[in-house]
Amino acid sequence: MITDKEFERIVFYVKSKYGIDLSQKKVLVGGRLENYLVRNGYSNYDEYMAKVESNPTGPEAKNLINVLTTNHTYFMRESIHFEYLKKIVLPQIKAKASSGKEIRIWSAASSTGEEPYTLAMILFDYFGIEHKLWDTRVLATDISTRVLEHAARGIYLREQIEPLPPNWKRRFFKKINENEFRLVDELKKEVIFRQFNLMDNFKFKKPFHVVFLRNVMIYFEDDTKYKLIEKIYNYMEPGGYLFIGTTESLDKHKTKFQYVKPSMYKK
Repeated sequence: MITDKEFERIVFYVKSKYGIDLSQKKVLVGGRLENYLVRNGYSNYDEYMAKVESNPTGPEAKNLINVLTTNHTYFMRESIHFEYLKKIVLPQIKAKASSGKEIRIWSAASSTGEEPYTLAMILFDYFGIEHKLWDTRVLATDISTRVLEHAARGIYLREQIEPLPPNWKRRFFKKINENEFRLVDELKKEVIFRQFNLMDNFKFKKPFHVVFLRNVMIYFEDDTKYKLIEKIYNYMEPGGYLFIGTTESLDKHKTKFQYVKPSMYKK
């Protein structure tokens, strides 16, 4: 059983490094880490955390965040965003960016890949025969190396791809067996996966036209959340769009983003 002192040590570390507030998640933290510690020969939580803290970029530090973060996502999740992107946002960006033929979209909490791959399919669909003339590659980042490895493989179960339109399933997936389907290389090449901590300094070469930051800020305290929102604002093109989770919202007094619709904002 995890003690209060051990729990507080883990909470402090995760919050200071990743901005994630686990202070109300003692049962989750204990439950998820207990089995990991037993499997890997640690006698207690302090022994494990000493190893993590001694090498913050090492394998145990990565495993800590892999074990503790919840990654629940699916294709076409909160589909209202994808509809708005295709009907309203992409025509605006295409008109503005026609000379450079480049659209920069960031999936900032990409999890196992369903969101950025959905974005890539939408871009294929929207541009049609013009697609080859444009650079529409999606940047997909997550803090968890485990989910990024899953995403990069591009293999999904039949029930996972069920929400997708039939023509997308035919075009973008190859059947492995009755239950598994693999994304075609043509689509996989359209998504660039990178491990990234949202608390780190941003060093992107160019500003983004669209950022999807959905269902991740629920883990952040207000101060952390609005510092992140400000960083994103500063790395967006004028007129760029930010999409957050449909259960999330931004206080208009704490952000420069303009409210468009629930969970949709514009620079």
